[in-house]
Amino acid sequence: MSVVINTNYAATAAANNLAASNVNLQKSLNRLSSGSKIVTPSDDAGGLAVSMKLSSAAKILGAQSTNLANEVSFFQTQDGALKVASKVLDRMSELATLHQDATKSVSDIANYATEFTALVGQLSTIKGWQFNGLALFNGAGLGGADATTAFGSIVAGDITNGAKIQTAITDTAALRATNGSDQSTRGFNAELLTVTKANLEAANSRIADVDVAEESTQLARWNILVQSGTSMLAQANSATQSVLKLLQ
Repeated sequence: MSVVINTNYAATAAANNLAASNVNLQKSLNRLSSGSKIVTPSDDAGGLAVSMKLSSAAKILGAQSTNLANEVSFFQTQDGALKVASKVLDRMSELATLHQDATKSVSDIANYATEFTALVGQLSTIKGWQFNGLALFNGAGLGGADATTAFGSIVAGDITNGAKIQTAITDTAALRATNGSDQSTRGFNAELLTVTKANLEAANSRIADVDVAEESTQLARWNILVQSGTSMLAQANSATQSVLKLLQ
């Protein structure tokens, strides 16, 4: 084997190997420190594109879940108001019956009418109730419940109209049934969104998240290669020192 001075192929090869090992070591360190398998687009350009789409879809589903939860809160508030309205109507029905009692005095009947009128005002207050500025019973929008055809139709003079009060009770009960259906539907939709979001996040994790156990093994490998490469480069550089002995 010839001995030369100008070219040290062994040192060049060792330097190249050391540089490559050092690049891979830095990548491994970046992955472990960030928790991401794809630190730069060059790591996996296609995977990065898919990961971004999956991540975006998962975030959209999360926002939709929040919207559904807010809608459920709206319907829960609406149902609470309907529940109170039903109790008021029940008392109105009782007062209308008592108002017809022939044994009652004029003042007794007047007292029943006074309470009935006050309850009409309570129904009016419920009819105008809002949730974050949205009317609960305007017959449009999210709830779609129209109090006008139910408890909102009762007036003070209806104390003598027991049939109308019973109709209002029935219509209010129907509104509660519709409300329950709306809540149930949104509950199932929320469950579907939650499952789908979890699956998207799992798929994205398989693409973008680093396997710590596997990457730790790679880190140890590249670390050893960097150290051994450094040592071999030093050996290769010192090998040419033997030329000096030939020149003495």
